[in-house]
Amino acid sequence: MKEFRNPQNVHVPLGAYSHQAEITGNERLLVLSGQVGMREDGTVPDDALEQIDVALENIFRNLQAANMGVKDIIKLTYYLVGEIDTTKRRELVASKLHGHKPCSTLIYVAALASPVYKAEIEALAARAD
Repeated sequence: MKEFRNPQNVHVPLGAYSHQAEITGNERLLVLSGQVGMREDGTVPDDALEQIDVALENIFRNLQAANMGVKDIIKLTYYLVGEIDTTKRRELVASKLHGHKPCSTLIYVAALASPVYKAEIEALAARAD
């Protein structure tokens, strides 16, 4: 079982995330490698927000392949190159997560595996079978 919490003695989350996720019982843990904004056909959009959108879709496809869904995500870690409009990024992520608020970390980095990548997202998911 997963329980997402925001303790009253910690500030209110600034976006679509929770401060805590506790997993109890018998759950499978799925660890995803960082997903970049590369489409299935190998193309990568130039726009950073589009890359985030595609990377999240890649995460959702990985979840589906493991018989999991968005609500099974317990943690997302974002690696971003350069500044991205915070409001637009938060709105995009919130719309893609459909009200689900997993734990989240955002890290700005100098570069990713290729200069074309502006975003990479790692995910952890858990599900009881």
